[in-house]
Amino acid sequence: MPLIFISAAEPSADLHGASLIRAARAIEPGVRFVGIAGPAMKDAGCWALHDMTPRSAMLLSTLGNVGEGFKILGTTRRHFRKYAFAAAVFIDSPMLNLPLAKVAKARRVPVLYYIAPQVWAWGRYRVRRVRRRVDKMAVILPFEERFFRDHRIDATYVGHPLFDTLVSRRPDPDLRETIRQAGKPIVALIPGSRTHVVNAVFPGQLAVARSITMRYPKAFFPVSVANDGVRRVIEPLLAASGLNGVGYYGKNGDLIESADLVLVVSGTSTLEVAYYHKPMVVMYNSSRLMYHLVARWLIRTPHLSLVNILAGREVVPEFMPYYTSTERIARCALGLLESPARRSAMSRELADLLAPIVRTGAPAATAAILLDMLDTRRG
Repeated sequence: MPLIFISAAEPSADLHGASLIRAARAIEPGVRFVGIAGPAMKDAGCWALHDMTPRSAMLLSTLGNVGEGFKILGTTRRHFRKYAFAAAVFIDSPMLNLPLAKVAKARRVPVLYYIAPQVWAWGRYRVRRVRRRVDKMAVILPFEERFFRDHRIDATYVGHPLFDTLVSRRPDPDLRETIRQAGKPIVALIPGSRTHVVNAVFPGQLAVARSITMRYPKAFFPVSVANDGVRRVIEPLLAASGLNGVGYYGKNGDLIESADLVLVVSGTSTLEVAYYHKPMVVMYNSSRLMYHLVARWLIRTPHLSLVNILAGREVVPEFMPYYTSTERIARCALGLLESPARRSAMSRELADLLAPIVRTGAPAATAAILLDMLDTRRG
């Protein structure tokens, strides 16, 4: 029975890893997985050496997890010396996973990277490191396949795993009607799933919401609550704001469909809003100092939000990587609320953008690549 090392450091990657494990076992029931795994992957049958998901971080915030990263690196080396892994799969989180991929390659274990490092956006020099440490890539954005192949890395576009979730999602008509009856206009707030990001972005979203209330006293603000960790951040801030708002756990589809406008954190959530063709304003508030010291010299894309990167132009307004005031964001949001024609035009652009890239089956396609690597090795 083949033994595969797998590593996912963040809650979203943990979910994608769990789907991949189930898809692989549906094809080859005897395959076994061990590695860096969160609760979803454990439930799927992965033996977890370590769980990074409670301490997951983005961008420069990962510096706070350097000590834990070295500990995981040591544990991984010991297991690669002890066990004969048939392959290794690394999911997103390049700050952790590229060093682990180096360990796998040193032991001549075939490496599959699922959800590629965004070297096309920032730190393009890292593409050489990826080429040395990765045998195959399963990429989730359509332009990534050509980018990595142009850099002599075997990449295959498998579709975005988010679409599997969205296509299978079932609406709750009663909840949507409740939301629509709660006020007008409806402005959904999606602050993200990572606690440190919610801490940085949600106060700004609330500030924009207060500005909207001054113009629209009956406005309603349904808030996406991704998990218990962010709930502990959102609930007291929302209660103290005095806004006409309610938090909803795991109901993004109903919130977005009911909304006239969405204030959304940068990241995969923007793709979710785009899937429903809803007008949005994208926000992200990282460290201004660290951006000017480090990130500004590494970023190589004119747009930072995923929707605008896919479009190659500004389809939705983005306020990132940081903002010092929410005044401009509030003016932008109010301008959209005051213009149904602008919102309709944005919705049409989002529909046109998403139509050619919505593809389900990413976990199954990635599992097929992985198992083909095993068959090739056996042959």
